[in-house]
Amino acid sequence: MCEVKIMRIVWMACAFGLAVSGVAFGQAPASTATGPAAEAQRSYAGLKDNILKSADRMPAESFSFRPTPEVRTFARVLNHVTEAQLRTCGTANHTAPSSQPKVPAETAEKPAIIEALKASFAECDKAFAALTDTNLTEMFDMGQTKRSRVGLMWGTVSHDNEQYATLALYLRLKGLVPPSSEK
Repeated sequence: MCEVKIMRIVWMACAFGLAVSGVAFGQAPASTATGPAAEAQRSYAGLKDNILKSADRMPAESFSFRPTPEVRTFARVLNHVTEAQLRTCGTANHTAPSSQPKVPAETAEKPAIIEALKASFAECDKAFAALTDTNLTEMFDMGQTKRSRVGLMWGTVSHDNEQYATLALYLRLKGLVPPSSEK
């Protein structure tokens, strides 16, 4: 029964994260640029800020925190963001997987996990900076499928938003205020 309640809380947090995404994105620096590329870039910037602040805010001893034994640890959620960003943004940048940084184990120290997370954001910074309204439909091979540049970038924003909702929930369960709820 406890697991069902926790999973409902996680689902509600994800839904909440999607519902407040405008608030979270509103924390990005103001930009006068308009158009689809600028919208994706602003959304990414707000999520980057919130995810990095979440990682900094959680105490090192709580990186192993998980609400129930069946769900990921806080560190594992951060590593999942790192892995996903290296894959999608690396694809958009034509970065060979062999030249990307190694993702540490979820049991690694907080600084190592944050360093890898920052490296994945550096990869995405390049990919989002390269996004323009004229190259949105450029196609990329991802395994056995093809994805458009805009699909990769909005997919990254969507995935990061979902993972931020999980991080925010974990912070709340530890009595900490998520970055997007700061006043």
